[in-house]
Amino acid sequence: MNAIWQMAKKELMDGLRNRWLIAITLIFALLSSGMAWFGAAASGMVGFTSIPNTVISLASLGVFLIPLIALLLAYGAIVGEDEDGTLLLLLTYPLNKRQLLLGKLFGHSLILSIATLLGFGSSALTIALFAENIDIVNLTTAFSIFMLSALLLGMVFIALAYWISAWVAEKSKAAGLALITWFMFVLVFDLSLLGLLVVTDGQFHPEIFPYLLLLNPTDIFRLINLIGFEASGNGILMVASDAQFSLSGLFAALCAWVALPLSLAYWRLTKRPI
Repeated sequence: MNAIWQMAKKELMDGLRNRWLIAITLIFALLSSGMAWFGAAASGMVGFTSIPNTVISLASLGVFLIPLIALLLAYGAIVGEDEDGTLLLLLTYPLNKRQLLLGKLFGHSLILSIATLLGFGSSALTIALFAENIDIVNLTTAFSIFMLSALLLGMVFIALAYWISAWVAEKSKAAGLALITWFMFVLVFDLSLLGLLVVTDGQFHPEIFPYLLLLNPTDIFRLINLIGFEASGNGILMVASDAQFSLSGLFAALCAWVALPLSLAYWRLTKRPI
């Protein structure tokens, strides 16, 4: 466990040195504050409107930003160390490949968790202090669920970045595949499902179709942040309105999404020539 912690601490220090932690925190703070106070500007309203509107708006925007940040944070975790010649050096220490990967995951997740707590937490605190007629318990619960699901979503894409990084031989290829991964999960998957609905006039196995959303971690993230507000969402999420998803089940699905690519990354790392 000490070896994993030392690896995690190295990643955290690298994140501080490269200003990753500061940059992510500022992005999250600006995102959260902007959506909280200007999310309803299109309808002619400026200022805090409601907790559900704020969290759902944050989830809709965060689903684009959080995976991208996670992929950019971690795509060079393996191949970058290999190119720099430090991967072999690290493995000469009392540190096996499993500990290396877990340490990197904990380190990068720690960067995301601190940025999430400070960035989104500061916005929740501002709403609590300056918005009128706020139910503090509901605000705390909603933002806690949102921040936890945002962290898990980030961890999913960190693990996917490790899988990519363990496969390729060049950091530039890892960067390209990371962007393709973001594009596929954030944009192409939902568009494909919508196209399937259009082609079949909405009759494609309606009892099964909502569960296809579980094949995309970004949709799971959005469902988590819709389920507590009796909202059906928009776009492809409307098909999930009749499905009986539980909050605990959706969180379990996100955790499974972290474990699967992480396991594949570890398997590939054990086969990687160093």
